[in-house]
Amino acid sequence: MGYADLEKDDKGYLLNTEDWNEDIAREIAKAESLELTQRHWDIIAFLRDEFFDNNGHQPNERAMVKAMSEKWGESVATKDLYDLFPMQPSKQAGKVAGLPETKRKGGY
Repeated sequence: MGYADLEKDDKGYLLNTEDWNEDIAREIAKAESLELTQRHWDIIAFLRDEFFDNNGHQPNERAMVKAMSEKWGESVATKDLYDLFPMQPSKQAGKVAGLPETKRKGGY
């Protein structure tokens, strides 16, 4: 079963987080015109960990910058996240990660 066969909301977010796997993530990314690199996967893993291990928490871009700066051992800017997920990192990365759409606005 592929992404096209799964239940989604009107913006393409999966309705059931259990439908997600890495192949589905690749399909969502392709539909979003993204080619996933290790850095994309790092962000996806971070968002999924936060959501499932932290009571549905969906980090904003500021928290994502801090976490990726620590993970990658370098200073990461919000622009770096937008280079990876140009359609707003917290939303687009969350979509590829199979999470519900965050209602949070912007990075802060």
